[in-house]
Amino acid sequence: MHADACHLLWDARQAAERVVRFTHGKTFADYQVDELLRSAVERQLEIVGEALNQLSRVDSATAAAIPDLPRIVDFRNVLVHGYASVDNRIVWGVVEANLGSLVDSLKALLRQP
Repeated sequence: MHADACHLLWDARQAAERVVRFTHGKTFADYQVDELLRSAVERQLEIVGEALNQLSRVDSATAAAIPDLPRIVDFRNVLVHGYASVDNRIVWGVVEANLGSLVDSLKALLRQP
């Protein structure tokens, strides 16, 4: 694994785990009405996507081990560039359906020598 890959994986894992902490015990209704929560979640998901985008450039073999990496990067691009049209249901759906498995994948990659 490329030396920078560990740093990028760590950044992505940290940001994803922040989203898990921020949303723990929250509902979609909570998310919809809490501007600070939405901003925090979106920012951390942007960091996840950017770190993994850079990973794909630095260490394509490691990046290939992350399921749905292109979709994660595309989602980051929507959050950053399409911020005016972000659908809260989609963001919440990503948090509920995909974030746990992403964190698991990142942890597994970081355990590799």
